[in-house]
Amino acid sequence: MTHPGKPRAVFVPNFLDLAAWTGLRKHFVLAKALLVLALGCFPVSAAPPCDSPKPKRFEFAQPHMGTQFRTVLYAADEAEARRAADAAFARISELDAKLSDYREDSELMRLCRQAGGEPVAVSDDLFTVLAAAQEMARRSRGAFDVTIGPLSRLWRRTRRQRELPSPQRLEQARSLVGYEKLMLDAERQTVRLTQPGMLLDLGGIAKGFAADEAQRVLRRHGICSALVAAGGDLVVSDAPPDALAWRIGIAPLDDPDGPPTKFLWLKNAAVSTSGDAEQFVEINGVRYSHILDPKTGLGLIGRQSVTVIAPNGTLSDSLATAISVLKPNEGLKLVEATEGAAALIVVRESTGDNEYRSSRWPSTESSTKP
Repeated sequence: MTHPGKPRAVFVPNFLDLAAWTGLRKHFVLAKALLVLALGCFPVSAAPPCDSPKPKRFEFAQPHMGTQFRTVLYAADEAEARRAADAAFARISELDAKLSDYREDSELMRLCRQAGGEPVAVSDDLFTVLAAAQEMARRSRGAFDVTIGPLSRLWRRTRRQRELPSPQRLEQARSLVGYEKLMLDAERQTVRLTQPGMLLDLGGIAKGFAADEAQRVLRRHGICSALVAAGGDLVVSDAPPDALAWRIGIAPLDDPDGPPTKFLWLKNAAVSTSGDAEQFVEINGVRYSHILDPKTGLGLIGRQSVTVIAPNGTLSDSLATAISVLKPNEGLKLVEATEGAAALIVVRESTGDNEYRSSRWPSTESSTKP
């Protein structure tokens, strides 16, 4: 996937009640592009009961989508835990084969090779992700835009060579970008890219979707208490058996590998963070983020980090990217208009770090247990 290592999402299904959640008002301030994604909205009625006696903690990891996916789960024994984890990783691998723009044989890239042609029938997964992406594109007025692929390719070269693209190449790539050029037909489940040369980049949404799907698979296998992490993106379901919530550490903004300075206490929730702590390039003394502005075609300039809580990882992942591109006040308007969402934006300014919080952002934080 694009943007390997990009921070992710945490989804809190009942987030509006979170402030009243006694003892769990110890929440987070942003420090890094580290995301916690938790999917919620599980089909509990169809899921096996979570009645394993004295469940034990197990941890598994596999590389997928250009990053390391890790799951921590509680199960009756290792055999049960491994079966569930293997099924979750198989689902992530399936999605990688469909949604990656790094794999020329992916369903996404096969679609892109038909840009400028007739509508193309696509899988449920690809259509679902593209529909969610287009909804965020419309709501953010293009700040989030998966048609940014031509610019992504250009900036990958820029980061490798540490040389800005020429104005001509930048303009050529920009001419192929615009979410209105991506046409979806829900009735026929088809997708049409209206201009030859268009490329789609799902790096700002696909890992959130994959984490959601991994949690769904775990739940179907009777695993009700689990954490799924995609690089810095996390998804958590029910709390561990010996705790009220999952304790998630957030690394310092300027030191992604440093010890956490703040902690989140979450269950059945998702959080995503976008920032440039790990992915950026400096050219002629200017620091450019890996996050691109679809309108200018340039990497974002200036230090900033955005952490979002939303009802699912798919939403929090894309919302964090959109807010990063928007001005802070515009980003807060977007999150305030998103049911069940909250955001913290930290912008580095000449006088220090300035914080912008949405109205639903938790007001307290702590490193101690709830």
